[in-house]
Amino acid sequence: MNHKTLTKLEFDKIVDLLTAQATCPGGVRSCRSLKPYTDINKIETAQEQTQAAFSRIVKKGRLSFSGCDPVSDSLKRLEIGGTLGAGELLRICKVLKAAGRAKAYGRHETVDETADCLDVYFDQIEPLTRLAAEIDRCIISEEEISDEASPGLKHIRRQINLAGDKIHSTLTSLVNGPLRSYLQDALITMRGDRYCIPVKAEYRSQVPGMIHDQSSTGSTLFIEPMSIVKLNNDLKELYGKEQEEIQVILADLSNETAQYVDAIRADYKAMTELDFIFARGALALSMNASRPLFNNERRIRIRQGRHPLLDQKKVVPISLTLGEDFDLLIITGPNTGGKTVSLKTVGLFTLMGQAGLHIPALDRSELGVFTNVFADIGDEQSIEQSLSTFSSHMTNIVSFLKHITPDSLVLFDELGAGTDPTEGAALAIAILEHLHRQGIRTMATTHYSELKVFALSTEGVENASCEFDVATLRPTYRLLIGIPGKSNAFAISSRLGLPDYIIDEARKHLSDQEESFEDLLTNLEQSRRIIDREKEEISAYRRELEKMKSETAARQAKLDAQRDRILEEANDKARAILEEAKEMADETMKNFRKFGKENISASEMEKERERLRKKIASTGSGKKLAAPKPKKQHKPGDFKLGESVRVLSLNLNGTVTSLPDAKGNVNVQMGILNSQVNISDLEIIEEQPVYTAAKNLRRTSQGKMKMGKSLSVSPEINLLGKTVDEAVAELDKYLDDAYLAHISPVRIVHGKGTGALRNGIHKYLRRQKHVKDFHLAAFGEGDAGVTIVEFK
Repeated sequence: MNHKTLTKLEFDKIVDLLTAQATCPGGVRSCRSLKPYTDINKIETAQEQTQAAFSRIVKKGRLSFSGCDPVSDSLKRLEIGGTLGAGELLRICKVLKAAGRAKAYGRHETVDETADCLDVYFDQIEPLTRLAAEIDRCIISEEEISDEASPGLKHIRRQINLAGDKIHSTLTSLVNGPLRSYLQDALITMRGDRYCIPVKAEYRSQVPGMIHDQSSTGSTLFIEPMSIVKLNNDLKELYGKEQEEIQVILADLSNETAQYVDAIRADYKAMTELDFIFARGALALSMNASRPLFNNERRIRIRQGRHPLLDQKKVVPISLTLGEDFDLLIITGPNTGGKTVSLKTVGLFTLMGQAGLHIPALDRSELGVFTNVFADIGDEQSIEQSLSTFSSHMTNIVSFLKHITPDSLVLFDELGAGTDPTEGAALAIAILEHLHRQGIRTMATTHYSELKVFALSTEGVENASCEFDVATLRPTYRLLIGIPGKSNAFAISSRLGLPDYIIDEARKHLSDQEESFEDLLTNLEQSRRIIDREKEEISAYRRELEKMKSETAARQAKLDAQRDRILEEANDKARAILEEAKEMADETMKNFRKFGKENISASEMEKERERLRKKIASTGSGKKLAAPKPKKQHKPGDFKLGESVRVLSLNLNGTVTSLPDAKGNVNVQMGILNSQVNISDLEIIEEQPVYTAAKNLRRTSQGKMKMGKSLSVSPEINLLGKTVDEAVAELDKYLDDAYLAHISPVRIVHGKGTGALRNGIHKYLRRQKHVKDFHLAAFGEGDAGVTIVEFK
């Protein structure tokens, strides 16, 4: 990859951001040496690793590899039988402790947790917990070995303490006793690891012992009294034994560590690789970046991309394609309008993606694989090399043309600038034509109108512009594909206060063709804004109509359910009446047979007949329901076509489909039933008819749509912020309600995030027998944050 291009596109700054995320020296080195790959298999592998690290960070938090310092030199010394010092053994212990943390982090908490490509690295890690614990037990710091390291060391140090105490007690008795008057100070000091006392020079003969030092003035001598010489010798001998025992301890620890040299080396290598991968994942999280899709067709499709080095709260996203309908994109517009930023964003995204980094853009953004990226951006005027702006640009372009291949991406900023405009434009067109004939993916920014015409008249070449608001004299930084941009020089000058007569004079110097072309661009810009506004209104109408359609379907389903319930109740009542009649007939026949056998008198039989007649009469009167009366008596003129009414005798809602006749009868549509009903059995419902709502849409003063009353089942469910288990439980009930209400399709809002909630919902939907199909929403309707479900 071209080194100058990496600098021009500020890839080194991305590397600095990545390096700041690493937590161990090995990971820092890997980040510093990051370069884009050109093999799509390596790119996909790196992207998959970054995605896995990103997901783990979101679920479990960041994994730190601090303490994983280089130990390769120490391991080589162990391989040849050397003994390591306390500091080297401690560094190995820290590596093993870091390995233990990494191993625990890498374990899957549940059986259902999905495995990923990082498992192979975590599986390679062997914490060697027993060895780390042994080193930790024996060594406190680089300068101190624990008393518990061995019984021998503990015994020696106990003797050292006893000898020291005896020397102190002896010297204390001398200092506070007969020698007090001969001493410079009543204190005990050490010279050359031997205990001494400070004696005045004139009393040298009064204190027998060995002189070890004297003060700079010579007035004080540091003497080791003869009474403690043997004690000091014994102490020194004990110190020697202590060092010998420490060497034995270090040798034993080194021999034990030497058995695991290969495992420790593998641990260190795996953890430095993981640190590099997790740095990429952490960078993606900090940038709110996503994994791009890659293709071998050199096709670029960026969706709402944000330059990673700009303030993410202020930067305006850009969307563009290259390599589909056109392979050459010419961006025009005023200065400071964002043309160079758009150019750099495409180039930097390509480098980041091929280096295994996620890009700050929406999901499903695509990048092509390029063997090289060439960028001529910025002014490289050089006084030392006697290069003008134009010469420096031409030097770059000449070097590009020598190495460009069909798999290259070429970026030009202000192509042909710095020289005569006519010649510069002609040269720029010639260069772009040369690249276009080879099918090389190219982007160029320019001010030349000739290049705008070239893009309009050449197949496979497209114009783009960075929008500029003349009213506020501010760029909007929106990239508009298919529309050439204006320089807006006259408009900007006028807004800044340049007199109109000067601007009018300037217009006279424009040719008729140039002025017509600028007018054409103005008309195109106005048409684009009108089309954008109308598209937004049409989208709003479409959404409202879809909502109405869903509500109407839900209401129809509710009516159908109500009709079925009424019919079922009626059948149950009829069945009960028949059963009762059958029982009564059986009882009557039984009684009359009995009367015939027992010769019952006619008067008794008449009494029984009267009892049955009264029972039948009471049963009939009990089943008869009084017809409800309307709350208000309506006149024939109150009923209009489309009026919502309630049929009181049937307890059903319907819609008037004919005006009252002479007898006051009207036709009422109740779901699939159409019946003639008298107005005395009707009650007007004060709400807008659903099926006429589309005709009566009107805007209120706030610009909102006035709609009919919403039904209870919404065509959309919001599951943002919920866990997979919570979301599935709520979704299960919602889908049942929506299916029974005949609402299809429905929208499930789950957001993008890590994709875990979306994957869990899709896994659940695949198991539902009443789900016909589901898919992610289209661009502008929620994208990967919304799933559309259709029922069978």
